[in-house]
Amino acid sequence: MDSPWFVRLGWLYRPCSIAGWIVTLAALAYVIQVFVAVDRHVHSATDLLYAIYPHWGVTFLGWEWIARRTAAADRR
Repeated sequence: MDSPWFVRLGWLYRPCSIAGWIVTLAALAYVIQVFVAVDRHVHSATDLLYAIYPHWGVTFLGWEWIARRTAAADRR
């Protein structure tokens, strides 16, 4: 890999390249869109959480997997 997309900060990852920012912004745009779309049709907070959890969970796990695979190597 030529240049890392993410830098590890403890348990989190910070984008450090254009590709990393694109992946991060795409994931955020998707979860915001899901929230807005689901929020229009639910009647309680519990319904909202049950409806967005599958989308947000998979999106954040996918983002984390990409970040972990493209992060700079730890220098210990």
